[in-house]
Amino acid sequence: MTSSQVTDPPRESEFTAYFEPIAPPAGDDPEYAYFQPTVAVVSVWSPQIQHGGPPTGLLVRAMEKAVDPGDGQQFSRVTMEILGAIGLGVNRVRTWIPRPGRQISQVCAELEVRGADGTYRSVARTTAWRLRSSDSSAIQDLPRPPLPELPDDLPQNTGFPESVEIPEAWRHMGFIGTVTVAAQPGRLGDSTAVWLRPRLPLVAGEETSDLARAFTVIDVANGLGAGDLDPTRWSWMNTDTTVHLVRQPTGGWVGIDAKMAAGADGYAASFADLYDTSGFVGRSAQTSLLAAVDAG
Repeated sequence: MTSSQVTDPPRESEFTAYFEPIAPPAGDDPEYAYFQPTVAVVSVWSPQIQHGGPPTGLLVRAMEKAVDPGDGQQFSRVTMEILGAIGLGVNRVRTWIPRPGRQISQVCAELEVRGADGTYRSVARTTAWRLRSSDSSAIQDLPRPPLPELPDDLPQNTGFPESVEIPEAWRHMGFIGTVTVAAQPGRLGDSTAVWLRPRLPLVAGEETSDLARAFTVIDVANGLGAGDLDPTRWSWMNTDTTVHLVRQPTGGWVGIDAKMAAGADGYAASFADLYDTSGFVGRSAQTSLLAAVDAG
């Protein structure tokens, strides 16, 4: 099957991207970059908040723009910390470089959301390490071979197909309904590995970089890793996403093979192997608060 053969095509809608760039509202700090999120970012947990994926992509985009692309360094580790509910009001982003360097550097970005009273609060922060790139192919040693099937060889769906163990109500909800998905058996126990590709650009009027596109979907690992955990009985919202890369992801597709480890004390961690169509690119880890849903 080719990438043009996608089932469940999305309906025509009013949005063409996850974020619309806007001018700074009157009186707001012009040192920030301002955006209006569209309904394409909506979370499966609530229609009033964003899924973790698009804001992560937005912060990675900001960090890419803050650094010199010709400095010979590449992103090696990115951590996204969710500090609060990421709302749908005006979003603004700032970046800074706390640790410059020729071989190792650190870059940070922060996302704030404007509330109904016009004030902003910080809701997410990313920190990334960038390392000098050099030829280490002579000692390359990857823990996993490429996924056995590529997305163009698999049936593709808008949202999650029935073969993926995920809550039924989430299969096409909000952000998930804007992502093309192709599934195959995973390698982590009874997991299902999925190929994911956003159908929309991250920011209207821009071409999304391969790195930002990958980070727009990696947060999905938290839901995938939970398998058939019932959201009417349990919630497992993640507080963070940390990704360690061994090379830069390329192309439009990201492969995720995820599995949650749920402890007995009210919290869990989801771990995932990450791929592009050339093979293994790294691993992610996410912390989740487990909470029983009050049936009353």
